[in-house]
Amino acid sequence: MTRLLVIPAAGLGSRLGAGVPKVLVPVAGAPMLDRLLDLYRSAVERVVVVAGPSFESEVKRHVAARPEYDRIDCVVQPSPTGMLDAILLAMPVVERHQPASVWVTWCDQVTVHPRTIDRLVALTGGHRPDPIILPTVTRRHPYIHFDRDEAGRITRVRHRREGDAMPVTGESDMGLFAMSASTYRERLPEYAREIEAGAATGERNFLPFIPWLARTERVTTFPCEDPMEAVGINTPEELALVEEYFRHG
Repeated sequence: MTRLLVIPAAGLGSRLGAGVPKVLVPVAGAPMLDRLLDLYRSAVERVVVVAGPSFESEVKRHVAARPEYDRIDCVVQPSPTGMLDAILLAMPVVERHQPASVWVTWCDQVTVHPRTIDRLVALTGGHRPDPIILPTVTRRHPYIHFDRDEAGRITRVRHRREGDAMPVTGESDMGLFAMSASTYRERLPEYAREIEAGAATGERNFLPFIPWLARTERVTTFPCEDPMEAVGINTPEELALVEEYFRHG
């Protein structure tokens, strides 16, 4: 197997005011999960959806109605301890299927451009893909910002949610990451054994893994096709913005 996609989707989406789990919130007529499964269908061979315990059965019923249901695994994150722990819950599926590359996307990043995915496919298609590869975006008032040193290496992740000072214009991820098999199976658990929960959120975040890995490994980034790709859907205003984008895309 070449690629497996992990979708952490244990959030309730309470800020959206929806009556369904966030991953099943309709976006321009289609649930977020369906949009992601359609978007990545040709890029990955298997998908792991990480659901919350209160709506596990609802997500499983939805997945069972998909034509590719036999290529989708659902696992449960028992408590909301953060994205790092959610991503690691896919480990048994990764061990069973042995993909060369493990991709991760946040469940609300539904506007990723197909050309960005095509580029990530090309970069992860060899026998020894780089340890981690991710598209990035430059935007004003970023929610996330990567600090880099003079050599261009990512040295720190600033996170507005954790109370970090943020630049007016910054470089951030867009919720899509590709790790080599060894990075996911060896380096990510190593990192998880070392770090503690964020001071402000009490969660174990995934993004600080990137500068941690960059100390010893190659971290490859490339610019995305369109800044709209980086818009996650966390509020009714962001939902309306993305739906407008789909209507005119």
